Amino acid sequence: MNSLKTTLLLATLTGLLLAIGYSFGGTRGMTFMFVISILMNFVSFWYSDKIVLNMYGAREVTPQQAPDLIRMVSGLAQKAKLPMPKVYIIDTDVPNAFATGRDPEHAAVAVTTGIMRALNYEELEGVVAHELGHVKNRDTLISTIVATIAGVITMIAQIAQWAAIFGGRVGDDEDGGGLGGVLEFVFLAVLAPIAATLIQLGISRVREFQADATGGTVSGNPLALASALQKIEQYAQHRVMNEATPATSHMFIINPFSGVGGWLTGLFSTHPPTAQRVAKLQEQAKRMR
Repeated sequence: MNSLKTTLLLATLTGLLLAIGYSFGGTRGMTFMFVISILMNFVSFWYSDKIVLNMYGAREVTPQQAPDLIRMVSGLAQKAKLPMPKVYIIDTDVPNAFATGRDPEHAAVAVTTGIMRALNYEELEGVVAHELGHVKNRDTLISTIVATIAGVITMIAQIAQWAAIFGGRVGDDEDGGGLGGVLEFVFLAVLAPIAATLIQLGISRVREFQADATGGTVSGNPLALASALQKIEQYAQHRVMNEATPATSHMFIINPFSGVGGWLTGLFSTHPPTAQRVAKLQEQAKRMR
């Protein structure tokens, strides 16, 4: 069900991109936007992991440097029937972990020193299993594609806004105005980027639920992951997760802005509410028993 929902949302996002291309230049514009998205996905596919790891100052560790962590990741990878990923540690007090890489054969798992101190062994194992769930479900590739397409749509919206400011034409109306021109501008500059963002966030939330379920199965202890999520949620409620920005929030194990704002913040969150995730993990634990 989650895979079907992801496919439908991704198809909708792609269709939105093509519709924008058609608005700009008919069939040629649609083809151009499609080619641009393919090229950007190609670059993201090959280099996104290196960009992310360098951005956070992650350092790769060996079995001699972090024997317990390497042993944990290795054991969970075997249970998940995945190749052993590279393991990185990020020196920060913020409790977080994420997975990256274009496919399971080129995956990396990163954890912060903060999360290693905040959680006990079983809870950390649940978090690592969740991240390996992202790798197993190829969420790192899906999120890269989605982010790239949404980024292209946002870029087009900004072009449309600047064109309007400087008196340029957005559509093919002969007079460049009229009701049709106004509606086209509203679609390109306002509605399209909002819709793209909401679809991107919807896909992200679906994949988080799926990674929780996979992680609970791999670790064999969904309640440990649930406990870890609650601890990290408490941290986010009382402290600012300094490394988080709207552009990087999907790299966090929970919504890093859960302590900021109200229902509107939740609407534009990359993660489902922690309470919902915990409830699903508790249900999973009952089924496993």
